[in-house]
Order: sequence, then structure tokens, then C-alpha cells
Amino acid sequence: MKKDIKSLIPQEIIENKILLIRKQKDMLDKDLANLYGVKTKVLKQAVKRNIERFPEDFMFQLNKREFEDWRSQFVTSNLGDKMGLRYSPYAFTQEGVAMLSSVLRSKRAIDVNIQIMRTFIKLRMMLSTHKDLKSKIDKMEKKYDQQFQIVFKAIKHFISTPEKPKHNIGFKQKKNNVKKK
Repeated sequence: MKKDIKSLIPQEIIENKILLIRKQKDMLDKDLANLYGVKTKVLKQAVKRNIERFPEDFMFQLNKREFEDWRSQFVTSNLGDKMGLRYSPYAFTQEGVAMLSSVLRSKRAIDVNIQIMRTFIKLRMMLSTHKDLKSKIDKMEKKYDQQFQIVFKAIKHFISTPEKPKHNIGFKQKKNNVKKK
């Protein structure tokens, strides 16, 4: 009986590992190695042994500015996990990720790659649908008169990307200042 690939790694975890670098969706070597269940060193060695399979549009190393920007995202994170890197990580495009299963040569790499490819496709479809919907609303807005402007404004508000809150939402628990004897 074939194991359900979707149960291998939740799609949300993969989605959170896809980053926007150089105006394209990429995944970093350390995140891919973690998903494949191998050490980053092993992944990089496999890539270097098959470097002809990874042209620049499949894989690239983050430049100094990109590396510093990436590291600054994790100021409060575990120093050993995120910021202790000596070298800039490699970023893999969707095509580079697809190529990885052929150089890692494991069943898990194949299964994980299938999940990652499906996630890339899902994200692309969601972005396309969002753009199509916005375009249709813009056309309708031009077609109808002023009385519908408030409706169009409300619709655009609902489909727009939410802004990050300026303040933390919730409550702060007061510390108990009672001294123990």
C-alpha cells in the first residue's frame, strides 16, 4: 500500500519555507535539507558533485546584502541555528528544487519534492486567482456609476493583503510584586 505523500510534511510547513528572494520564490539549502531529512552539508555535497545540473536560474548563493537581510530577520532566534553560519546559504528556485531529488536519490527526497512542487503550484494558482479577481473588480468599478463605489471599496478591502498590526494585540499580565518572606 502506497503511503499518502501529503502526510509526510504538512503543506503549511513547506509554504513557510518558501521565501521571496530576487523577486522569485526560493527555498534555502538548510530548510530543504531539513525537509529531506539530511544534513545541509550532505545536500551541498550532492549539489557540488552534480553542479552542471544547477545553473544560476536553478540555484544561487545569497550575496552579502541578501545574507545580512536574511540574518536580520532572526535577531531573537537561536544564534547557533540561524545566525552562526559562516557562509551564505544557497537558494533554490522551483526548478532547482525539482532537480534535487535526482541528485539526492532517496525515496524521501522524491516524496518531499512532490509535496514541494504541489505547494509551488498551489501558491502560483492562489496568486493568479487573486490578480484575476482584482482585475475583474477594477473593470466592474469603471463600468458602474458612483453609487457602487462604496461596495467596490469594501470588496477591495477584503481581498487586499492585510497589514501587520502596529501594536501587539492582546493583554499583558501584570507581574506580582508581592515579596516572599
